[in-house]
Amino acid sequence: MEPTSIEQGTSGPVRLTGEVREPAWLSMAGLRSMPQREMAVSFECRRSGSRRHFFTGPLLIDVIGAAGPLFDPGERKDRLRFLVAVLGRDGHRAVLSWGELDPEFGNTAALLAVSMDCRDLDEQGPHLVMPGDRCGARHISQVTDLRVCADERLWG
Repeated sequence: MEPTSIEQGTSGPVRLTGEVREPAWLSMAGLRSMPQREMAVSFECRRSGSRRHFFTGPLLIDVIGAAGPLFDPGERKDRLRFLVAVLGRDGHRAVLSWGELDPEFGNTAALLAVSMDCRDLDEQGPHLVMPGDRCGARHISQVTDLRVCADERLWG
């Protein structure tokens, strides 16, 4: 199923697909219209050493939750079978578990940041921010795609 609404941003929209009721195209304006969180994040970058940045954006779990992941409503732990794949424009990618993001389980406050160090990211697109990571490997710049998948393919 293809995303339904397109809101063009300077950097192009982020495609949200997979096992969700309402796939979507997410613009920077649309992400800004969601409740925003602010956080300072520090990490060690292998190439450029220590980094510290201040980010603002909606929680990733809220962004994906708005699309309606296809959880079994009768089974509380069904959410733990779901994965979230994040792809950046440069090909950088990471896979997160729903359980690490969900407030009832890991409660990691991952952001889909729309600003960094008080500067809008409109030209670049949103960044995935994973607070608590020691290195910045799961920080993904210029996010282009979010995909929600259940684990059936792993177990076949």
